[in-house]
Amino acid sequence: MAINRLFDYITHQIEGGNIDKFVGSRNENGEWNFYSTKEVIEKSRQLASGLIDLGVGPGDKVGIVVYKNRPEWVIADLAIQYLGAIGVPMYATISSREYEYIMNEAEIKVCFVGVGDLYDKVSSAQASVNSLKEIITFDKQGGRPYWESFMNDNNLSKVDELSQQVKGEDLATIIYTSGTTGNPKGVMLAHNNIISIIEECKDILPVNRGEKVLSFLPLCHIFERAVIYIYTRVGVTVYFTGTDNLGGETGDLATVKPHYFTTVPRLLEKVYEKIYNKGLLLTGAKKKLFFWALSLTDQFEHGKKFSGLDGIKRKIADKLIFSKWRDALGGNVRAIATGAAACPSKIARVFSAAGIIITEGYGLTETSPVISLNQFYGGNNKIGTVGVVLDICHVHIDRSEGDYNEGEGEILVHGPQVMLGYYKQPEQTAAVFKEIDGKNYFRTGDIGKFVDGPNNKQYLKITDRKKELLKTSGGKYVAPAPIESKLKEDFLIEQAMIIGDNQKFTAALLVPAPDALKAWCEENQIGWTSLADILHNDKVIAKYQEAVDAVNQNFSHIEQVKKFALIPDSWEPVRNDGTESELTPTMKLKRRVILQKYDAQIKEIYNV
Repeated sequence: MAINRLFDYITHQIEGGNIDKFVGSRNENGEWNFYSTKEVIEKSRQLASGLIDLGVGPGDKVGIVVYKNRPEWVIADLAIQYLGAIGVPMYATISSREYEYIMNEAEIKVCFVGVGDLYDKVSSAQASVNSLKEIITFDKQGGRPYWESFMNDNNLSKVDELSQQVKGEDLATIIYTSGTTGNPKGVMLAHNNIISIIEECKDILPVNRGEKVLSFLPLCHIFERAVIYIYTRVGVTVYFTGTDNLGGETGDLATVKPHYFTTVPRLLEKVYEKIYNKGLLLTGAKKKLFFWALSLTDQFEHGKKFSGLDGIKRKIADKLIFSKWRDALGGNVRAIATGAAACPSKIARVFSAAGIIITEGYGLTETSPVISLNQFYGGNNKIGTVGVVLDICHVHIDRSEGDYNEGEGEILVHGPQVMLGYYKQPEQTAAVFKEIDGKNYFRTGDIGKFVDGPNNKQYLKITDRKKELLKTSGGKYVAPAPIESKLKEDFLIEQAMIIGDNQKFTAALLVPAPDALKAWCEENQIGWTSLADILHNDKVIAKYQEAVDAVNQNFSHIEQVKKFALIPDSWEPVRNDGTESELTPTMKLKRRVILQKYDAQIKEIYNV
């Protein structure tokens, strides 16, 4: 069938046969509950009918906000689309003030919420949002409006009539970018923006009808949302879960045994840290074998063949060590897609060498989101890059407005996946487009270049963010991202932020990985009291200096970290103490917040 609107994908799925377990999540007792394809279609149409009773129609905005992904999100999303209304997903971790800002600008009429404090947070903003008429809960909450009570058959013919009027070029969703500074911007994406990505990527993802996938990245982010539409297109079984339910012998990775999932690099880093720390606890021959196998991953590259003794070594390492890693992830995982932030090369190399292929991609909310992707099939994968640019997309490396290294420039994008613009922000929209040869190119704000790779293809490599370039007091530019990524490859460093804007040298704020540091201290007979105390230990400081020195060898003199401060805090996307979080919901550094929070440490570094 022809796919013109996003809700056509569920129709496409049912034409291939009903899937008894299409989307599911755990109930309060920890048991899995699933909706079939037929049930998703039936309930979404009934909910759309109920929304009509609430006055929702074409062009109206409806919000959705949940803490964890769940099938009800998918059903509500479809109900909104059937009416030609516009879904406005929001992060659960934002403040009431931010809800108020988004809902006022988008003029949200109805908002669906999940468990926890979400009803209260949205309700507290409602007094200042004249457009918001109803807040509907996905869970029974003491008499509050419950979503199933709005389902009916009263307007099903009207639902069908309205859905037939929806066109591919119609606005499907407004996604507010989390942003590192200032108020978020509403990215307007039409049905055909997102569809262009789904159709381009549906055969690239290594999943087949009937197989199992996990979904835990927020559905309010376009990365996971686009992937869910691909899952719908392919016809897999989606297990919605949370990051707190993944690990351990009874975790969802081990019990569900998924074939595929998407993630952010930070989760992979945490898995690697646990693997590494377990290796440190081994003794004798087992410990030697573990770190011998780990050392073999340093030479891994996609497409590289190992024969003779090298080949035999890798077969032994795979049988004795790497197979256990795969079993810990359920034993079926073919590949893991990572995005939203840069994946350290070491992490991609270790997992891929162990037979869990990491496919890093690149894109923005404004590009629906994919621009380029390392691929599982055909060997089109080069570690340290974000892959091959999609066929539907054209990338221009713009060197006209900056002092760039050879081959580098701002990444500009033209293609059918590029957004319609920012909602009610014509000036900001105009500022992010540039005309080249009569075509409008979107300015990503990222700096990159093309490099050679497997199969004689050109691979896109991100070198930094344009607006995050530091300029030392000597007038030299420093790109923080590559240095930060390299620092985080060390098992003792959980987070890193490079500083030095308008300063005489480059420095770093380093957040230790607590478990790894504790294990290292025990191994080296250093008494552990607390993280804050141990960071003053001379041997610990010397160990971090050793890590920094190793990283400095990869960079020019001006880029090298001359001093660092060890930070005894974890940087998180959510703070429960009322202070602003250090990370965005997509795990990007909020540099402004971190600079303010650690002003005293920074002044000490520069002797201010």
